Amino acid sequence: MKTLLPSLIAAVAVFGSPLAPLAQAAPPTLTIAAESRGMIWNGAAVDDQGRMLVSAPRWTGSQGPSVAEIDAKGQPVPFPDAAWNDWQPGKDPSKGFINVNAIHRGENHDLWVVDTGASDFGGTVVPGGAKLVRIDLKTRQVARVYVLGPEAATANSYVDDIRFHGRQAYLTDAGRPGIIVLNLDTGAARRVLDQSPFTTAPDDRPITLGGKTVLAPEGQPLKVHSDPLEVSPDGRWLYFAPLAGPLWRIETRWLDDPRVDPATLASHVERWFDLPAVGGTAMDRKGNLYFTDLATSSLRKLTPDRRVETVLTDPRLHWADAPYLDRRGTLWLPVPQMDRVALFNNRESKIEWPIRLYRVDLPKP
Repeated sequence: MKTLLPSLIAAVAVFGSPLAPLAQAAPPTLTIAAESRGMIWNGAAVDDQGRMLVSAPRWTGSQGPSVAEIDAKGQPVPFPDAAWNDWQPGKDPSKGFINVNAIHRGENHDLWVVDTGASDFGGTVVPGGAKLVRIDLKTRQVARVYVLGPEAATANSYVDDIRFHGRQAYLTDAGRPGIIVLNLDTGAARRVLDQSPFTTAPDDRPITLGGKTVLAPEGQPLKVHSDPLEVSPDGRWLYFAPLAGPLWRIETRWLDDPRVDPATLASHVERWFDLPAVGGTAMDRKGNLYFTDLATSSLRKLTPDRRVETVLTDPRLHWADAPYLDRRGTLWLPVPQMDRVALFNNRESKIEWPIRLYRVDLPKP
């Protein structure tokens, strides 16, 4: 054992460990911000006036709009309007939400909506349906639609989430493993790390909740490829992972240069942390990474020097999905209970209503 100890210490130093907690004060309070008995929201964002926005994928069995604003009575109102939330087969796929997987608040009063373009989980992308929609929060108007062509979003893609660095956007693909790099000025998009080991869900890391492995509709362990991602506050690093981990990173300068060949790009990917299966992540301006630990219904924090703190553990956080950190230091946690939707339970929903959006006022630094 003594001969192994230096190696173990070195491994923790390089890869980080979720078993090395920091000392902490009493956990913050989990507060209900909104709830629904129809929508199954997996995304949330809040504007500077405190207006709450939520999104819900169609394949979950969610009822109501794909993107909604929560009004003063706690009811979802289609956002930006009813027409965008009323897409049906045969309608223009570039002018309606087909299947929204994520929303993200931008820096300039924008809401970015990620539409997978496939109405079914694991289904075929509708031609012209995979897209990124930028909505001006001040005017409630769609400012621009970026259609992701087949060179970026393939027929079996599931465009998952988005982050930004300058005039580049990075999107993960949870269906066909990879990352999409989008130039926000030209609209040109390209795939990188396509079907690489870094973006592909490992076979030996099942998604478990309450000790039970989540199974895909065909009965095999559910595999979700490239999913959470974050950009460091200085823009230098992109962090990304399959849903079940681990967490990798690469300098954005390698991603931003279209002349870099796939082998060279892959050589610059670094394993950063043994991230467990997560619903989602959020990064603050100091580089702390908040993530929802599915196996333990916990919210945890990974510091830049790769130490882990448990912010809180609560059974109400059963499959808490993509957390959103607002500018006031409040973390918003949608809890869609994804493993309980009918798709993963022989077409019988196990959802425990209501679906809730929680808020956590994080301790001041």
